[in-house]
Amino acid sequence: MSAYRTLTVETSGRVAIVTFRRSDQLNAMNRLMQGEITEAFEALSGDASVGAIVVTGEGRGFMAGADIKEYAAQTTEEFDTFQAAGTRMYAAIEENRKPVIAAVNGFALGGGMELVLCCDIVIANQFAKLGLPEIKLGLVPGGGGTQRSVARLGRNRANFLLMTGAIVPASEFIAAGLVNEVVDVDRLMPRALELADMIAAEPPAAIEGLKVLTAHAVSGDLANGLAMERDILGDLYRSDIGQQRVKEFADRSTTKVKKAAP
Repeated sequence: MSAYRTLTVETSGRVAIVTFRRSDQLNAMNRLMQGEITEAFEALSGDASVGAIVVTGEGRGFMAGADIKEYAAQTTEEFDTFQAAGTRMYAAIEENRKPVIAAVNGFALGGGMELVLCCDIVIANQFAKLGLPEIKLGLVPGGGGTQRSVARLGRNRANFLLMTGAIVPASEFIAAGLVNEVVDVDRLMPRALELADMIAAEPPAAIEGLKVLTAHAVSGDLANGLAMERDILGDLYRSDIGQQRVKEFADRSTTKVKKAAP
């Protein structure tokens, strides 16, 4: 895998750990970082040795949005190119074949929260804060923040964030279902890796199928979603590993029943 300048990619067993490394800028995303995130996640998506991905930030920030100094200096053409490249970057995370777990270690603002909205599971420490403060610049989010925040949080809660620019503790997103758990600082990465190891140990085809199905469910197209679910389940049931696990479970159940019989 390529050597990166703004992030690192490490592996622990079947888990890949992507760490943003612009801590002096609270991991604010510039053009180089945007390109490297895309390259890293696209490579991991096709890597059969990887079963799950954990993404986090170095220092006090997960990702404090775009690098405003670079952002302000862009020509209109460079701005358009940056936004288009952002669409590909977020898709590389949201549509990744591997489950992506965000370990939110600090501020996740603007593009940083948009990245969190693309992840499959979100674990945060007690100091993490999230927000979409683009309105403070007279702008709106450009990386899917308006659409994904409504899908994940509901329209009114999304409007509150978008229209006020509020920066909110991660704990307040638990009830909405965006943040799965808030843990102590020293438990953040161990918990994220524990979940990643658990998921990576399951059959890749089944995990990938679940990602496809839950992503489709957000569209609200229930009829097609149910049909997709049946098709994917049928393929998994007929697979070697599906047949093996079903038989093993049935055998264990039969043994327990026999032992419990008087």
